[in-house]
Amino acid sequence: MTSTINGGISFWYADAGIPAPREPLPGDASADVCIVGGGYTGLWTAYYLKKAVPFLNITVLEAAFCGYGASGRNGGWLYNGIAGRDRYARLHGHDAAVRLQQAMNDTVTEVIRTAAAEHIDADIHQGGVLEVAYTPAQLSRLRNFHAVEIAFGEKDRVLHGARETAGRIRIAGAVGSSWTPHGARLHPVKLVKGLATAVEALGVTIHESTPVTEIRPKHAVTPYGTVRAPYILRCTEGFTPALKGHKRSWLPMNSSMIATEPLPAALWDQIGWEGRETLGDMAHAYMYAQRTADDRIALGGRGVPYRYGSRAATTDNAGRTQPATIDALRAVLTRFFPQLAGVRIDHAWSGVLGVPRDWCATVTLDRSTGLGWAGGYVGSGVATANLAARTLRDLVQQDAGQSGPTDLTALPWVNHKVRKWEPEPLRWLGVHALYAAYRTADRRELTAHTTHTDRLATLADKISGRH
Repeated sequence: MTSTINGGISFWYADAGIPAPREPLPGDASADVCIVGGGYTGLWTAYYLKKAVPFLNITVLEAAFCGYGASGRNGGWLYNGIAGRDRYARLHGHDAAVRLQQAMNDTVTEVIRTAAAEHIDADIHQGGVLEVAYTPAQLSRLRNFHAVEIAFGEKDRVLHGARETAGRIRIAGAVGSSWTPHGARLHPVKLVKGLATAVEALGVTIHESTPVTEIRPKHAVTPYGTVRAPYILRCTEGFTPALKGHKRSWLPMNSSMIATEPLPAALWDQIGWEGRETLGDMAHAYMYAQRTADDRIALGGRGVPYRYGSRAATTDNAGRTQPATIDALRAVLTRFFPQLAGVRIDHAWSGVLGVPRDWCATVTLDRSTGLGWAGGYVGSGVATANLAARTLRDLVQQDAGQSGPTDLTALPWVNHKVRKWEPEPLRWLGVHALYAAYRTADRRELTAHTTHTDRLATLADKISGRH
């Protein structure tokens, strides 16, 4: 049996390989806008700013290559979830959170539309998102989740029982599901590569192999020189702790994935999944999966969730993951689809995502310094990055006097303040204890015949600030 490829950035690079590097920054330079980070947030921001104001001189600085981080390693979930919506409802009122949710619903459509307009073939298929329950406690949470989503304006969401769920995907033991049309499967690297090409075609300068070590007003400092610009926009997500002064800003949470070999038609006849929905569950240590364009299953979840001292940003190791994590993800795969017990796992990899202390995604422009940032997506960044980019565009244009406030600049996540994470060793101990609690709660719920969420998970949610 062929062994599993571990790392190599991610499975999504397996066919085309790692892209040829763009030139690093040749020395000190100036720009109108300097964007730090060449992932989805940075590239979308460059795209929308350049489309809105073609004369802007925009420079993107990327430490490795565009798509090296989470943008090239995620599960390919283009969906309408946003981290922190419920907290924003408590802080700013229900109507404000409804507007935020509607903006996310629209963002799914916007990404699909723009990819088509720019001729980016990213294997996009809008089959929606199916989130399933397979224990009584999960079913209780699913029904509550479904009702909450309806209350936030998703009138087209559908609740399924066991039979209707099996009509979409035949998951072992599934007792119910919730489906929304506001989601699509895509190939993450095809999207990020196409976006980088589109941005360069507009006249944006991208320098790769150019790590930014410090950001300060009007300066982005690198080993090769400093870029000076009125606006410096930080779009570094899970790699933010590598920047001077930002070690405790966002926690780099680890997430891991596996991809099976292509499955034969006979197995797909047993599984179903003709709609190619993205698939998630109601577990506390949840999973996420898609049926790829070449008929594999790509499935992810939390491995070792966090490295001591936020070192995930500097010891990334090209996406390698632990053998125990691969085994755990295979167990999730066969828990859902027992008939896949003998299927080969072709690829495994890991990446980091950004987690703020209050689990709220934010987008900000400090008008006194010209420093802006967006992120803290907590794993929901494929779509959220696009909304953040359009919001950064509007904030920059408003500050520059080129436009007034917009619907996007009035959304409740704009300029939200987040406190820093605790110092070590509290941070490491806390995160590992929380995810141990979530896994324990999931195991208990598998054998408990009760609709109540395990108390350990409820306590972990309160301590972590997730709810």
